[in-house]
Amino acid sequence: MSSFTTQHLRIVSPEFAIEQLPHTASPEDDWIVLVRAPEGLTVVRAVRPLESGERWIGFYSGASAHDLDVPGMLVAIIKPLAEAEIPVFVASTSDADLVLVPLERKEQAVTALEEAGHQVHRGDGEAGEPFRSPH
Repeated sequence: MSSFTTQHLRIVSPEFAIEQLPHTASPEDDWIVLVRAPEGLTVVRAVRPLESGERWIGFYSGASAHDLDVPGMLVAIIKPLAEAEIPVFVASTSDADLVLVPLERKEQAVTALEEAGHQVHRGDGEAGEPFRSPH
């Protein structure tokens, strides 16, 4: 069994929504992640004011940025979450990962990640650091 790299994760805001749209749909400009696949367009976006539905909170590994050839970085994050039976949705860049968990499982996710050796930074406020740059 190999040991995985512990990482510095930060909780980011806003809260996120995940929706599946048909191929012909044009998402609004508030998207964070777009993935086009055979079954349609998956959109991760900020939750809109007064919107109901499932909400997700994000853990971002940008402080532990890595090259594509570093194995085990994502599994180091999702393995403890899977062992705690916490669902995840993941979007990755070329050097970091955004791991979303249901909002109501946030504290359980923080505990699982910290027990696995990760450092979780919540930012100054409960909502966390902004994901998007203010520029």
